[in-house]
Amino acid sequence: MNKENKSVFVRGMRNGWPIGVGYFAVSFALGIAARNAGFSALQASVMSAACSASAGEFAGITVVSAAGSLTQMALMQLIVNARYLLMSCALTQKLDEKLSTLHRMILANFVTDEIFGLSIGYPGTLNPFYTYGIISVAWPGWILGTCLGVIMGNVLPASVVSALSVGLYGMFLAIIIPPARKNRVIAALVPLSMAVSWLFSRLDRSGLLRMSGGNRIILLTAVISLAAAVLFPREEETSREKSDRT
Repeated sequence: MNKENKSVFVRGMRNGWPIGVGYFAVSFALGIAARNAGFSALQASVMSAACSASAGEFAGITVVSAAGSLTQMALMQLIVNARYLLMSCALTQKLDEKLSTLHRMILANFVTDEIFGLSIGYPGTLNPFYTYGIISVAWPGWILGTCLGVIMGNVLPASVVSALSVGLYGMFLAIIIPPARKNRVIAALVPLSMAVSWLFSRLDRSGLLRMSGGNRIILLTAVISLAAAVLFPREEETSREKSDRT
């Protein structure tokens, strides 16, 4: 690593440590959820090392809890993490055309909302060592939080573990509420999704609908998100299309 790359790497670490702290807190709740689903500390740590996306991991834990198949797991991950395809495409516009495939593959593996936000804001062409600096403090926090979540879930009393498990839902509320306050469509879709999911679970229990938990999650996610995208396209995209025509 030359002097310039080292300096950029250190800058990435300095800007990325708040992400590491946040990842630790969120992944701790994921660790507790993984423990409740039967994961060991090692298994949960490997999962977090391979998947840095909180929504992807939570979806994976949910599919495991529902005794879903590998096919269901693959489909769920594809749906939940589809937005990272768009982020990766946007990030390629910041990279040097001569950047090697190896660097591109490493960067692609760590495209998360927070890391993408810092990387895309890098002035000029993105030096990959800036993102590596962010990853060096964010990734360990994610893995360590998950591992400790499982360990503490095994040590703490069941009542405390149950209480801490609420933190995971708090994380998703923190993700859902801000956009819901700004967009009435999202505000309506959130309770609608919950209601439909509850209805499907009741139908399954009554024997009227024979569908596994994994298939139910995939079906509802795909149908509701697709319907929302078709019926309520984003205004920003519409405005941009109008300006392109003029």
